Amino acid sequence: MKETKEGILLRIFIGEDDRYKGKPLYEQIVTKARELGLAGATVFRGILGYGANSRLHSAKLLRLSEDMPMVIELVDSEENIKKLLPFLDESVKQGFVSMEKVKVIRYK
Repeated sequence: MKETKEGILLRIFIGEDDRYKGKPLYEQIVTKARELGLAGATVFRGILGYGANSRLHSAKLLRLSEDMPMVIELVDSEENIKKLLPFLDESVKQGFVSMEKVKVIRYK
């Protein structure tokens, strides 16, 4: 059986070395999303990228921990996604967030 509905895709772009209260920021964001009851979250580690300062970050064989780009994706209702935004305002010091409407197809 499948269910189709509208939702919001929230993408958070940060660096792997970003911290919040001494812990990796990407872990803190996922933990907070879970506490708030959001449907789910996935964290991706980039292999190449650059940000606002144009400094290139690359995953070379001998340099695997060079503050690589991280993307956290969450999909849920607009109402639930909005619950996370105050935490992002507080915790994300450098990076950016994108939000877009998506069609969600859920298989159960």
